[in-house]
Parts: sequence; structure tokens; C-alpha cells
Amino acid sequence: MKSDSLQVALITGGSRGIGRAVAIELGNAGFYCVINYKSNKQAAEETLSTITGNGADGEISAFDVTDRIATKSVIAELLDRLGYIDVLINNAGIVADSLFIMMKDEQWDSVIDTSLNGFYNVTKPVLKNMIKRKKGSIVTVSSVSALIGNRGQANYSAAKAAQIAATRSLATESARFNVRINAVAPGLIDTEMIDSAPVEYIKQMIPMNRIGRPEEVARVILFLCSDDASYITGQTIGINGGMI
Repeated sequence: MKSDSLQVALITGGSRGIGRAVAIELGNAGFYCVINYKSNKQAAEETLSTITGNGADGEISAFDVTDRIATKSVIAELLDRLGYIDVLINNAGIVADSLFIMMKDEQWDSVIDTSLNGFYNVTKPVLKNMIKRKKGSIVTVSSVSALIGNRGQANYSAAKAAQIAATRSLATESARFNVRINAVAPGLIDTEMIDSAPVEYIKQMIPMNRIGRPEEVARVILFLCSDDASYITGQTIGINGGMI
């Protein structure tokens, strides 16, 4: 049960990887965490169990960010029941790598739909509430792939770059309402998304010569959500071990 004094954070794709680390970090900081997941309920429950085991609170919320109608309905219910969402973390994303000329239509569409249209579907109703309350922070998990070219990732790079561009535009629209909107651009992070990546090859391009940890991304996101970052908006923070 959420206390009226708690800040509420919604984390999309919060059941695994960076999303899970962010949810745990925000929970440890005292947020009531709404952990969104698409299909892996067990993973979402495990994330929530870790949060509650640390003395914080939250809930899981199943919806597909690509389904605009369902997403709008679930967020409306959350806002009606919880009253507000103080922090939104746009983390849901997928990869479907292929050389562009060999890429199937569904590979392009699924990646764009999840990362970019999902960003729109979730952010719009949440941002409306934040602007009404004149309070809020949104952080979107983009990628270093948005800033440098990666072979076989034209779809992913396009979606993630679009997130950064949208972040800058929305920040200018929302700043006067005391709503801050930023992005982070992680590099090679130790999650399931890099299972098929040539990790040893990529490490040679990282000055720190190691893979990042999800917790290292989560701590930057927590900072961006906090009052310590009260004069930061429209920015993209690289978390990549010095790649760029």
C-alpha cells in the first residue's frame, strides 16, 4: 500500500537488466516503484521482491508499451489510484540486429515500435499529469548506438537517436512547468541484450576496457531524478567507459 507521502516512479521494462537495477536503486531511495513488464511476470515479481526485501514498496504492472490503447488505459488507472507519478523511466526496448539491406520489415518495425512509439505511448499521458501538477522528472534510457554507428543496428540506432531528439524538444516545452526531461546513453552494459554481441571485440574500443554494470547506469538515473539535478534538463549523459 502506497503512503500518500511517497514519491511514485514508473519504470518501463523494469523486470530485468537496467530496468531492474533502476527500480531497485529508486526503491532504496524511498520511491514507490511501479515495475512495468510485458510478459515475464516472474522476473517482475523477483524485482519487486528485492525492493520489498530492502524495506521499500511497489507493485508490478503488465502492459505492452507498443499497445497505445492498453498503455493509456493502464496509466490512467495508475494515476487514478495512486494520484500521481513523480518519475518516469522510459527503459523498455528490444534489439533485432541485421545488416540494413537484409533487415526484415518486422525487425525494423518492432524495434521502432518499442523504443520510439513506446516512448510516445507512455510519456504523453504521464507528462500531462506532471505538467498539471507542475512537478516531475522523466529519464529515457537511450544508447551509445544513438551517437555512433554500429554495424547491423540501423533500426536500433534510429530509434535511440530519435529518443534523444524528442528528449531535447520535450525538455524545452516542459521546463517552465518544473518538469525535467533527460536521457542517458549507456554503452556496453552487462545485461541480456549483449548476449549475442562480440563483447571481447567491443571491449577493445572502451578506454576502461571493461563492461559496465547496470547499477552504474541506475545511479546516474537516480541522480537525474533527484533534487541534486534540479537545474539539468534536455541533456543526454553518456555512461560508456569513455567510448565517446
